[in-house]
Parts: sequence; structure tokens; C-alpha cells
Amino acid sequence: MELIDFYADWCGPCQMLKPIMAEFEEAHPEITVRRVNIDEDRELAEKYGVSSIPCLVVVKDGKEVAREVGVLPLKKIEKMWEKANG
Repeated sequence: MELIDFYADWCGPCQMLKPIMAEFEEAHPEITVRRVNIDEDRELAEKYGVSSIPCLVVVKDGKEVAREVGVLPLKKIEKMWEKANG
């Protein structure tokens, strides 16, 4: 299971989310977080139907199990992960 963080360098909200995601990764080293720049990997962004960023997608066994769009507080990201993890 992994958490994909879809972002772009030119996206202001994505830059606001960046330190929150760093805090999440530091607090949860057991969770795989993959940052995907939509300008560099459009194919993956299209595969997951990303139309707004920042977009966090939890993937389990190759399938999306949770999604949140926008700048989220750390607690909301943790709750999204816990809910997706069952």
C-alpha cells in the first residue's frame, strides 16, 4: 500500500502541502509515499484521473482505495490513511 502525492512545482497549494507531507513521512516512516509531478508523469496522473492538485491517492494492490484533494492538515491525511488501511 502506498500514498501518492500528485503535485506540480507551479502549484501554490502543492507547495503549502509539501511541509505537511514531510511531517507525515517523518511521523510514519513505515508508509511508502511517492511524490508524482504531474508535468513529468502525465501518464500516471491520467491513469488516476487527477484533474485537481494537490491530490493524495492511497493505492492498495494497484487499486485506488482513497482520495483527497487540496491542502489537508496532518490529522486529516492520517485519518484518510487509517480509513483506507481498514
